Amino acid sequence: MITFIAGIIILTVGYIVYSRYTESLAGVTQELTPAIKMRDDVDYLPLSKNRNMLIHLLNIAGLGPILGAIQGILFGPVAFILIPLGCVLMGGVHDYFSGMISVKNNGAQITELIKKYLGQGFYRFFIIAVSVMLLLLAAVFVYTAGDLILERFFNQNDFSLSNRNVIIIYILIALYYVFAAMFPIDKIIGRFYPVLGLLLIAGTGLILAGFFVKGVVISNIDFTHLNEHPQKLHILPMFFMTVSCGLLSGFHATQSTIVSRTIAQEKDGRQIYYGMMCLESLIAMIWAAGAMHIYNLHLINESLYGSVNVINAIADEFALPSLAFIVTVAVAVLPITSGDTALRGLRMILADAIGLKQTKIKNRMIIMIPIAIVITSIIIWAKSNAGSFSLVWRYFNFVNQLIAVPTFLYASVYLYKNKKNYLITLIPGLFYIFITLLFIMTSPIGFSANYNFSKISAIILTLISAVMVYKYKLKEAKE
Repeated sequence: MITFIAGIIILTVGYIVYSRYTESLAGVTQELTPAIKMRDDVDYLPLSKNRNMLIHLLNIAGLGPILGAIQGILFGPVAFILIPLGCVLMGGVHDYFSGMISVKNNGAQITELIKKYLGQGFYRFFIIAVSVMLLLLAAVFVYTAGDLILERFFNQNDFSLSNRNVIIIYILIALYYVFAAMFPIDKIIGRFYPVLGLLLIAGTGLILAGFFVKGVVISNIDFTHLNEHPQKLHILPMFFMTVSCGLLSGFHATQSTIVSRTIAQEKDGRQIYYGMMCLESLIAMIWAAGAMHIYNLHLINESLYGSVNVINAIADEFALPSLAFIVTVAVAVLPITSGDTALRGLRMILADAIGLKQTKIKNRMIIMIPIAIVITSIIIWAKSNAGSFSLVWRYFNFVNQLIAVPTFLYASVYLYKNKKNYLITLIPGLFYIFITLLFIMTSPIGFSANYNFSKISAIILTLISAVMVYKYKLKEAKE
């Protein structure tokens, strides 16, 4: 358990020290935030710091910090070090600057920030990439949330569209997504998410308490054999593609910009953005530890390792039967509360792109109806074809991590322009150029190339990218 505790120490000290350094680079001021000076009582309106913290936690969490953690821990105890280090040096920095730069640009969404700091070429590509990612995430989270609810609360094991209960639950979740994305942010999200956020914390806290009450079997890191993945997957890139939300997720930039329109004071940003990213990382580490216990004691069949079934096994193992319900509910709400804000972010991105004001419900419906049709089509296709879920999920993971790259790059331009330490964002951005290149070169959804050849090629392309970023973006920002 020493490695697990060491990871928590890294996360805690990292937040205390590195978040303050990150904040010092942003240029926090006393100026009026978009929530106040652009208030429209739909997307722009001030909410309290504590409420924003819990809302943002639920927005960014999804199933990622849990499902990604139970898959990532298959690499071994090294995950307990890589998750907090990645969060402190990359994930927290990414989330903080994506939110604060948006605050300083009137609540501009990620695509508008890409356009301003990186240019039209990046904008044209990434408005498509971001839109595809959010559509895939919303579709996947309709049926992952639905399947979790059906299995845990209705004892269903047939998740095909031939099951009437499946269709009913999917429709109810999808309708909630659409309505929540259109309603003013304080009516549903602002009112209920703080309660659900506390429920998530309580559910994970019950798992942590179970470690001490029942005992947990966690391995310590072996520096002679860091990678213990049963399928011999490479840590680079697979660990960083698998453990996304608990370490770094490009999706978070689409959620940070939602909250940028509800922050009352710029100084709240450190705790809302960086702090909630660190809390999500802690949640990921706790669930990873629970999964390691399940794997070490072989409490479920090896064929189920890394699947949603591990979540239920952890809840049953560490929570009292009377309290396991709380854990299950806490997990079940995660995909629901990220799916609706994914659509909210997509609505805002598309509205900004076409210049359609969102104060009128009619204008919101103009955007949301086509989105609902596309999501329905994706769900029907994914549920009607064997293996489609894993295919959609892999493409989502790739696009998700790819989108972290422009966020780091436009943050680097912002910092360079303001004569601040731009390396704090440029180095992680270059690292994820390398990671996403290596993944798409070696992955079956990409080119399935030789690993060593791909690694060398990815390094060369990353170095070329570094030169081009400096020559064509950073130097332009200085002029």
